[in-house]
Amino acid sequence: MSDTIQQEAPGTLKTTPSHSKSFAEKVWSACLGLIQENINTLAFKTWFLPIKPLSFSGSELTIEVPSQFFYEWIEENYSVHVKQALRQVIGPEAKLMYSIVMDKSQGQPVTIELPHQIDAAPAERAARAEEPGQKSPIERERLAIGRSRFESNLNPKYTFSTLIRGDCNSLAFAASKSIAQNPGQNAFNPLVIYGGVGLGKTHMMQAIGNSVLEKHITDAVLYVSSEKFAIDFVNAIQNGNIQEFSAFYRNIDVLIIDDIQFFAGKEKTQEEIFHIFNTLHQSNKQIILSADRPIKEIKGIEDRLISRFNWGLSTDIQAPDYETRKAIIQSKLKQSGVNLDPVVIEFIATNVTNNVRELEGCIVKLLAAHSLDNQEIDLTFTKSTLKDIIRYNTKQLTLDTIEKAVCSYFSITSNDLKGKSKKKEIAVGRQIAMYLSKDMTDSSLKTIGLHFGGRDHSTVIHALNTIEKKIASSNEERKKIEELRKRIEIMSM
Repeated sequence: MSDTIQQEAPGTLKTTPSHSKSFAEKVWSACLGLIQENINTLAFKTWFLPIKPLSFSGSELTIEVPSQFFYEWIEENYSVHVKQALRQVIGPEAKLMYSIVMDKSQGQPVTIELPHQIDAAPAERAARAEEPGQKSPIERERLAIGRSRFESNLNPKYTFSTLIRGDCNSLAFAASKSIAQNPGQNAFNPLVIYGGVGLGKTHMMQAIGNSVLEKHITDAVLYVSSEKFAIDFVNAIQNGNIQEFSAFYRNIDVLIIDDIQFFAGKEKTQEEIFHIFNTLHQSNKQIILSADRPIKEIKGIEDRLISRFNWGLSTDIQAPDYETRKAIIQSKLKQSGVNLDPVVIEFIATNVTNNVRELEGCIVKLLAAHSLDNQEIDLTFTKSTLKDIIRYNTKQLTLDTIEKAVCSYFSITSNDLKGKSKKKEIAVGRQIAMYLSKDMTDSSLKTIGLHFGGRDHSTVIHALNTIEKKIASSNEERKKIEELRKRIEIMSM
């Protein structure tokens, strides 16, 4: 027969037919429901969710807490709430026993049990805590905060698989991957990532957190902005919850704080960060920080904090280079299930150079406009859609620009193009360069001939006629010329 809770009368409970752990869980769950109504959310998560019910016999409930400190804190600060809940659920004869598991530095872990008397005064409880049976000091262990009971504030989309690695972030990326494998057990503690707005600092830090939770599901990983930390800290002081606040943060396994430059000038907040940092670092817990500039350049941060922030690795993320920008665009498109003309990708990558956030914003706007208008996303549509984001100055198209585009396309050199080689790919490239020069600029035949190796105007005319015939007879040639034309337009912006 399964265990059940029956109410004989208000405030009276009996069990049938046994007093198993599952029944203790039901009793404690009922108590938690009442306790939660009378204390704040942070206190409830910190001090009550980690408690494990062990057994229930007669009117005595036994619960397990992680440490002596945990026991003392509940008895000193929440005994009234616990007493009321026990009486309401179990009845006036309710008794509570604490089971405390201690990890001694030597020998096997041991368990001690301490009673909670419903009507005992705080002074009596304190006296019991000093009884002869408890002579040896007990280490104040960390709170066991399970992932299922803890809000990490991590964005599940921020993972290493969606983070593009390039020359701009290679060191930060490698260090982050290493930390995710062994948080707190590496030379990169703390890890400080700095760089301008929109370069991917938050993505990289949260990728570490998400990776840690995949491998260590019970670890307490917390991402918080420095602004929210400071606001919560002030609120904790005003509400008299500063000890709970401190205990909460000092028991995190991986603490991620974004934009620490916000702490500048906030002396009390820095004091709290200092103590949290020391506690976590001494316990081999991982600390990850970000800033918009090197730590040493942040005015208003105490020297002792700057010193500690430099204990590990400080590395920057720079603006993405051209190849990385292309890879970011392609990754974003892949996530959206969309294919774009390479010319459009090159146009965006060429003209959006500041940061990753702008690149992603361009893609989002482009795809949104496409879904509304159902127009083909070609270069013209892209320019029109992104005109408020991409501000470029159209340069005067020169023969040098055309020369560079053709050389890049055919993988030949400028000397090849202007020389006397009659190799097919070089000769064709030279003719196409002359054709595009005439078609896209106001240059005379003589000027074009001189630019491409000192050739006369009749050679240029022959090149024009040859390419025109190829365009008229071959779709492949026409596409080749059009692609080159688009590349040249992009290069001239």
